[in-house]
Amino acid sequence: MSYRVLIVLPFLLLTAGCAGVIDNAPINVALAEQPTLAREKDPSPRIDGDTAVALTFSGGGTRAAAFAHGAMKALAAVPLRDEPGKTLLDRVAFLSGVSGGSVAAAYYAYRGPAAVTDFRERFLLQNVEASLRTRVTPANLARAFEGGVNDRTGLPRWLDEHLLGGATFADLVDRGYAMLWVNASDIYNRNVFIFDQRTFSVLCSDLGRYPLSEAVAASAAVPIAFAPILIRNYADRCSWQEPAWVADVLGTRGGSAVLRAYAEALRRYRNVKLLPNVSLLDGGITDNLGVYGLTVARETASAPYQPMQPASAVRLRNMLFVVVDAGRGPEGDWPQRPSGPTGTEIAMAVADTLIDANTRNTFDAFNSAMEKWRQELVDYRCRLSSAEVQRLRGTLRGWNCRDLNFHVVRIGFDGAEPALRARLNAIKTAFVLPQDEVDLVIEAAGRLLASDPEYRRFLSRLD
Repeated sequence: MSYRVLIVLPFLLLTAGCAGVIDNAPINVALAEQPTLAREKDPSPRIDGDTAVALTFSGGGTRAAAFAHGAMKALAAVPLRDEPGKTLLDRVAFLSGVSGGSVAAAYYAYRGPAAVTDFRERFLLQNVEASLRTRVTPANLARAFEGGVNDRTGLPRWLDEHLLGGATFADLVDRGYAMLWVNASDIYNRNVFIFDQRTFSVLCSDLGRYPLSEAVAASAAVPIAFAPILIRNYADRCSWQEPAWVADVLGTRGGSAVLRAYAEALRRYRNVKLLPNVSLLDGGITDNLGVYGLTVARETASAPYQPMQPASAVRLRNMLFVVVDAGRGPEGDWPQRPSGPTGTEIAMAVADTLIDANTRNTFDAFNSAMEKWRQELVDYRCRLSSAEVQRLRGTLRGWNCRDLNFHVVRIGFDGAEPALRARLNAIKTAFVLPQDEVDLVIEAAGRLLASDPEYRRFLSRLD
């Protein structure tokens, strides 16, 4: 810490209240009689044909959004032989994103396959930070002391004006491109907060009327740089039938620790006196891969086919999961210095270590959960009668209840050759990047996906 900061800091602390009111008050609304989404139509995706794709996008600012875009461009380059004019990108049924990756996920859910045509120009090449408070000034330091430098006048407003057009979650269901989970972190419960109607129903709030930009901003709200996004708890305004799985998970010592923490959070949400508001920050704190949305949806499902519809589960033969991880490897020259790391470097290294360790465990758990789902789907399909198969599938021709393959693929910078990996790891986490770095990340994603052995096996089955 410099002497200049030491001199200014006491003044900042005394004048913190003069920095201006932070605009992060809750804007979610209470439920009327039933959720908007339930009233309008089923949010489950429509899966045509026998192939479906699920994408999860990690955090990492514009770098992560560019890596996600590169993966989607690669899918858009694979034509479907049985449907002229369609590509593998048209088969995306599930999207889950966190932090910077949630921007790409939300834009695809909003625009569908057409998102790959202009996302680079409309977001990746834009200086989003120009709309944010990024300078070190007394006012901004005072805002940081109050809870966060940037509020909804920054990123949410920019997203609505330049990318998402004020869309709500109900608008996404109407468009019907893919089922979306945006993941943030509930910093009181120290757990993932998933923007889906199930979570909002516990809070007696209507997700359908909630702006998509606010959810993405919550997912990307780096502590201190951004003030927490607040969700008002209306739990005292409606009844809630606790799902059986909540009692089952909390009543046993075994099972998933993630699911236990999620169940405990849902119960706490019913206590409005304890939690009148839920405070949300960057989803990367709890899940930097963005996979928890799909994982929790599966682990808490009441039927083997959910979150698909029965007909989709019976028609399905090939399912591709692509985990797009834009996390960077180790960096810094302090290991070569006799004095070792500085205090700042230690803090950064500790944060990176915690995120990386959690990421490795998260991916292993996701892989296991998807294999478990595949087996449960096979068991469900093989229990169906011929009449049920005929009704759901439309024909018995070629029916084999066990003909179901799941392919889980992870692409990350660590899979690149050393020279490229070094260049990718040097790209900072920010909401503005030079064009050459954006294009490098986009190209790298396509190359890494195309060379992945599991992805190639998936493509061979399509052929």
